[in-house]
Amino acid sequence: MVGPRVKSYFLNYGLKKLMIDEFLAHYFKDAGYADVELYRTPTGYRVVIHAEYPGRLIGRGGSVIKKLSTILQTRFGLDNVNVTISPVVDPDLNARVVAFRIVRALEKEIPFRRVIMYMLKRVMDAGAVGAEIIVSGKLRGERATYEKLKAGKVYKAGEPVEYVVDRAVAKALLKPGIFGVEVVIVKPNIKLPDHVEVKALKPEEIEQLKPAKAEAGGGSAG
Repeated sequence: MVGPRVKSYFLNYGLKKLMIDEFLAHYFKDAGYADVELYRTPTGYRVVIHAEYPGRLIGRGGSVIKKLSTILQTRFGLDNVNVTISPVVDPDLNARVVAFRIVRALEKEIPFRRVIMYMLKRVMDAGAVGAEIIVSGKLRGERATYEKLKAGKVYKAGEPVEYVVDRAVAKALLKPGIFGVEVVIVKPNIKLPDHVEVKALKPEEIEQLKPAKAEAGGGSAG
C-alpha cells in the first residue's frame, strides 16, 4: 500500500511539472515549445525542454537559458537546476508544435481556412494516420463559431487514444477576440487494434490451395 508521503511526493512533482509546462508554453510559443521533462537527481533537478527552434530558448551566448535557470530556481523552487534544450524529432507530428504554428499564422492575419488546410496537409504528408484541426472564435462575424477539418482516421475514444493520439490546445489573441485552436494527431508506426494485415501467399502455397485434378482413366462400358 502506498503511503501518504509517497502520494504527496508524486502529487507535488506532477503539479510542479504542470506549472512549469504552462509557464514555458506561454512564454516560448514563438520558439515552437513542445514539452518538458523533469527529473530529480541526487544533486538537484534536470530539466529537458523540447522545442522546434532550440536557439530561441538558448539565446545569444546562452542569455535566455541563464535567465530561465534563475526563474526555475526562484519561482518554482528547483535547486541546482540543469537545463537542457533539445529539438523536436518530428515537429510536423507534434500536436503542440502544430498548434503554435497555427497561432502564429493567425496572429499574422493569414486567413484561418488557408492556415488549417496547409497545416493538415503538412501533418498528413509527414506520415500521420489521421489528423483533426479545429479553430473556434469570431471567424466570420460577431457570432462565435468554429471550423473543423479532418483527414485520415482519428480516434476519439477507447484504449488506443491513450498511446496513439497526440492532442494540444492553444489560443491566439486577435482583433475580434480570442481564437481557440485544437490539434489532434494520430501517430504513425504504431500497431492499432483494428489493423488487419493481409499476408501475401508464396507460389507453392497457392499451388497447394488449388483443387486436386481428377485422376485420368476410367474403363469403357462393355
